[in-house]
Amino acid sequence: MDKDLNPLEGAPADRDRGPSGNPPAPPASGTNPHQANWWQPRPAAGAPVGGAPVGPSAEAPSGQQIPPRYPAGGAGGYPTGGGPSYGQAWTNPYPTMSAPVGSGPVGSGPVGTATAEARRPANRGRRTTMVVAGTVIFALAAGFGAGALGARVTSDSSASAASHTLTQLASVTTSKAAAADGSVEQVAATLLPSVVSVLSSSSGSSGEGSGIILSSDGMILTNNHVISGATSLGVQFNDGTTAEATVVGADSTDDLAVIKATGVSGLTTATLGSSADLQIGQGVIAVGSPLGLSATVTSGIVSALNRPVRTSSAEDQQQQQQQQQLPGRSQQQSQTSTNQDTVMNAIQTDAAINPGNSGGPLVDMSGHVIGINSAIASLSSSSSSEGGSIGVGFAIPIDQAKRIAQEIIDTGKATHAVLGASVGDATDGNNSLLTVGAKIADITAGSGAANAGLQTGDVITKVGDQHVDSADALIAAVRSAAPNSQVGITYTRGTTSDTVTVTLGSATAN
Repeated sequence: MDKDLNPLEGAPADRDRGPSGNPPAPPASGTNPHQANWWQPRPAAGAPVGGAPVGPSAEAPSGQQIPPRYPAGGAGGYPTGGGPSYGQAWTNPYPTMSAPVGSGPVGSGPVGTATAEARRPANRGRRTTMVVAGTVIFALAAGFGAGALGARVTSDSSASAASHTLTQLASVTTSKAAAADGSVEQVAATLLPSVVSVLSSSSGSSGEGSGIILSSDGMILTNNHVISGATSLGVQFNDGTTAEATVVGADSTDDLAVIKATGVSGLTTATLGSSADLQIGQGVIAVGSPLGLSATVTSGIVSALNRPVRTSSAEDQQQQQQQQQLPGRSQQQSQTSTNQDTVMNAIQTDAAINPGNSGGPLVDMSGHVIGINSAIASLSSSSSSEGGSIGVGFAIPIDQAKRIAQEIIDTGKATHAVLGASVGDATDGNNSLLTVGAKIADITAGSGAANAGLQTGDVITKVGDQHVDSADALIAAVRSAAPNSQVGITYTRGTTSDTVTVTLGSATAN
């Protein structure tokens, strides 16, 4: 404690006596009694609080005086206002501080709030008076020192606790270990600079989706339904900067599009992985702008692979209650639609995907893009409502998306594989709800299906190693293959089963 705040702090018990054990001699006449080397005891409790100093005692030896007791104010007295009034209970001049639970000195009462009450002793001889006065001074010094020390200890304890806590937090922040490879934190930090928000608007509406950066000069992959019908496009990058964008090309059949941000360079590109070796149950992360909340990261697992998902056109929305909803656009599934709907051979995930996530990446725990988030299942039965995530989301496999994106960049359009046959669901007997394959209804002359010897009425049950249990499953499997590639087709004809090699055809996507 600063000495100018507490001149009695640390006063020893023999401070009331000189080197010989007796009180030091008074100063010579004319000496200022307030000089630093002049001993002056504080008065005992009950001493007069005003007027002249108390005179010599009748019992004092000849030629000696008891040093005067100074009043609370006036000439030669202690200045008022700086300490407690004598003859009254002493109140701690320091603010009371409460120590945090579990810290501070242990005692029987509140720390730093002790009150010392000084009482005026009875008149006795000089020595007795001196001893009592010295005792009172020491008691006051001890009381004042203890109170001040208690306040300081409490204050220091609280300050130390607060400082220690803040220091710990700062230490944790500054010495934080790098995120472990393969953690959500590490993947998010790596991927976020490569994800953008796609802002589209037209005369009657506006919307927001997501996209991934393909090139440092602004090529961006997103969903076709994010930019379809837009008259104005813009992108917002992870650092908050924005740029206008134009459409390079779009593929409504596969629901993919490439746009170009203008006037940008040095962008961080996403790392594209492979969807060929995915395993059910492996961890994945979805990144995008759900509900306009850019740079949102969610995590989950691969719930299923090769899930046939149809996202129908607006004309077919009322034909079925169970909805396959494009995030940001309300769409329903229709198995009887005659329109050129999107049928994807999807990766299913339980990572939260909501309206606005469309076009954003689904990545593995190495930070490699394995899919483009495109659709969610919804329990909503209203065609005008937008449902949220129920843990059933779908992404276009990146192997398919990568091929289509490159075609769009190279030629401005995309192609997709075709079998050359019209198909419908094959059911098990009279149970129309149990489908067992894709039944050929018609064959296109000169097509891959015709050249391989497939016939009307054949039921296709497998494409390569992928099981086919419905017409949509066959369409999704064929569209995910490369145009002009060869695939194995397993089918049943009557009671026999066979496998043939089919060279798929090529068609320009809408």
